[in-house]
Amino acid sequence: MSKYSIKQFVQQTKQEESARDFFELETDRLLEVNLNGQVWAKAGSMISYEGNIKFEREGMLEHGLGKFVKKALSGEGAQLMKANGQGKLYVADSGKKITILDLEGESIFINGNDLLAFQDGLDWDIKLMRRVAGMMAGGLFNVRLEGQGLVAFTSHYEPLTLLVTPDTPVFTDPNATVAWSGSLEPDFITDVQLKSFFGRGSGESVQMKFSGNGFVVVQPYEEIYHAPQSS
Repeated sequence: MSKYSIKQFVQQTKQEESARDFFELETDRLLEVNLNGQVWAKAGSMISYEGNIKFEREGMLEHGLGKFVKKALSGEGAQLMKANGQGKLYVADSGKKITILDLEGESIFINGNDLLAFQDGLDWDIKLMRRVAGMMAGGLFNVRLEGQGLVAFTSHYEPLTLLVTPDTPVFTDPNATVAWSGSLEPDFITDVQLKSFFGRGSGESVQMKFSGNGFVVVQPYEEIYHAPQSS
């Protein structure tokens, strides 16, 4: 249907009142958080809320000096905010597709730019990919989450999950890599001969190599990160 009456449009696009789970997808690109307490979300991702909710950027020293130092090095992509209170919170990120995972004691690494929200109580830490910091223009960090709770991450278009086995390592473009299982530690390799096939720009000959047992999530899009301008 290409056109609607006002009544039809409201009926078609209104929020789902019956939602009761902590994380609910209102659409593929809009996450509803049914908040009664606290949630962590990507800074700047709030688009609307109802109820009594207060927002606070993460205190720089709240999680210790180590995380503060890594955040300062990794730029704006891993900036988080806390939402406290009771009500409905709606978050999104540039129209990207949202996936919700329910961790049941497992761990996962998510690219810092693709982490949208996660439940309070999960253990998390920022990991900086120092070995390739000089090869690419940003986005070289990820967040490791572990425990019991919900996590939402984003991707451009539909994500693809690739299985990694000891006999079948997986190679990916860092700018297209969204997440991977907590059991994997990627290596970074360069190969000038592959320059025409992987990536673009200054980092086009850099690949991530995943070995062992686990999975890697990639997107059909190379997300180029821009380092924050120094003041």
